[in-house]
Amino acid sequence: MERQELLLTIENALSEVLERPVSGLTEETALFDELQLTSIAVLGMLMSVEEATGISVDPEGLDIDDLRTLGSFADYVEAAIRKEEGTS
Repeated sequence: MERQELLLTIENALSEVLERPVSGLTEETALFDELQLTSIAVLGMLMSVEEATGISVDPEGLDIDDLRTLGSFADYVEAAIRKEEGTS
């Protein structure tokens, strides 16, 4: 999955869980501060991203830094995809 496609997938997941359209996000967009993401919304976003990418994410394996920005979460998802594909 290309980076831009992944960012769009996450953006769509955010729109779904926040029940409002979000667009024009950048990799620096702060998920909690700018989007007012809640812990419940994070779980919904994780499930949506899992479904779209085919990966499995353990919420307990996430660090707050992984969820700080759109870019940091995309980095986490990319690493999870590589791990499941057996590449590094």
